[in-house]
Amino acid sequence: MRGTAFVSCIRKTETTTVINCGQSNSAMGTGMEGVDSKFKYLLYSRAFRSVALIYMSLAFSLYLVALHISVIDIGLVAAATMLVMIFLTMLFGMIGDRKGYKTELIIAELVAFAGAAVIAASSAATYIIIGMVIAGLSSGAGGMRGAFSPGTNAFIANNYKEDSDRVKRYSLLTMTASTAAIGGSLIFSSVSLLSNYVSLVDAYRYLFILAAALLGISVIFLMLLNEAKRPAKTTKVMKMSSMRYSLRVIVANSLGGVSMGLVMPLLPLWFKLSYHADPLEIGIIFSLVYIATALGSYASSRIAHRFSALNIASYTRILSGILLFAMAVSPAIVIAGLFYIARATIAGFGSPSRTTVNVRGINSEDYGTATSVQGIASRTAQLSSGASGYLMDYALPFPLFIGSIFQLASGISYKFLFKKEKSASAGTNGQKN
Repeated sequence: MRGTAFVSCIRKTETTTVINCGQSNSAMGTGMEGVDSKFKYLLYSRAFRSVALIYMSLAFSLYLVALHISVIDIGLVAAATMLVMIFLTMLFGMIGDRKGYKTELIIAELVAFAGAAVIAASSAATYIIIGMVIAGLSSGAGGMRGAFSPGTNAFIANNYKEDSDRVKRYSLLTMTASTAAIGGSLIFSSVSLLSNYVSLVDAYRYLFILAAALLGISVIFLMLLNEAKRPAKTTKVMKMSSMRYSLRVIVANSLGGVSMGLVMPLLPLWFKLSYHADPLEIGIIFSLVYIATALGSYASSRIAHRFSALNIASYTRILSGILLFAMAVSPAIVIAGLFYIARATIAGFGSPSRTTVNVRGINSEDYGTATSVQGIASRTAQLSSGASGYLMDYALPFPLFIGSIFQLASGISYKFLFKKEKSASAGTNGQKN
C-alpha cells in the first residue's frame, strides 16, 4: 500500500491534480498554471544530477589518492573548492533575484557540467584538481548531495508559499535524488571491476565522462521548468527583515557546516583507511545510505506536516551528531555502516523541515540572495575540510569526534534561535520590511 501511495503521489506531482502531493492554490494562483505540472522536470533533473554528483563525490578523495596526492593535500583541495563555491553561490543568488531562479539553476548546473568535463578530458593531476574545484566536489557524498544546488531552495520557496507545500516539495526532491544516488554509488562500485581491464586512473576518468553526460541531460530538463512570477527587486542586496532572519539561520547552519566540512568530504577515504575497505564495499555502504535517505524523505513527505517543522529540524540534527560519535568508535565496518545508515534515515526525514524553517522568515523578493548568503555561511564553515586531512592524519576518528560535537550544537541552536518563530503563510510571508 505504501508503494502504491508513493507512485500515486509522483503521478499527481506530474499533473495538475493536487490532492495528495501538497499542491496548494498558492502556486496556481500566481497566474502560472504550468508551474506545478512542470515540477516533474526538476525531479528528473535532480535524478540525473544526483547519479553524476554522487559518483564524482565518492570518487573525489580516492581518485586523488590514486594520483598519489597526500591526505593532507586532499583536505586542502577540498578547502579550495569551498572558497570558489562561496563566490559562485553569492553570484548565483544575486542573478536569481534579478533574472529568475530557473536561470540560476541552469547556470549553476552548467558550471558543474564544465567541471566534470575538465576532469573527464585529462589524466593530469593539475587539471583534474581544477575540474574538481569548478564542479564543487568538496561537499561530500551524503544522501542530499544531488538534490540541491544554488537556486533550488529559492525556486521552490517562490513557487510554493505554504510551509506544508514546501516540506512536501523538498521531501520529493530529496527522495528522488537519494533514490537516484544509488546509481551513482553503483557506478563508483564499478571502478574496481573496470580497473581489471584498464588502469585505475583511467577507470575513474572514463566514468567521469559518463558523469559529465548525465549533468548535460540535467541541464536540458531544467530548461523545461516554469517559474511563478517574482516580486520586483527593490533593494540592492536584501531587506533588513530578511537579513535579520538569515543571521539566525547562519549561526545554526555554520555549526552544522563545520561538522560537515570535517566529516563528509573525506568520508569514503575514512572508510578505506579505518577498515581497509575497497571501492566495492564503500559503494555498497553508500548505496544503502541513499536508500535510507530516500525512505526518510518519503516518511517526511507523508507525516512531517503533522509536527512542528522546528522540532523536526532540531531533534534530527541532534540525533545525527550522536550517531556520528557512534560511527567514530565503531570497531568494525559493518557497525559503522549501520550507524551511518541510521543517520542517513534521520537526515532524510529532517532536511525538508529544516530547509522550510530556513526560508519561512525571508521576504519573497529576497529568496535568491538570502538562501545564497545562508549557503555561503555554511560553505565558509565547511572550510574546516582543510583541517580534516590533518586530523585524520593524526588520528582517524578525530574528524568524526569533533564533527559530532558541532552537529549537536547546531541542532540545539535551532531550537533556541527559532523557538518564537511562527509558521509562515502566504499572507504574511515577505510583507515586512
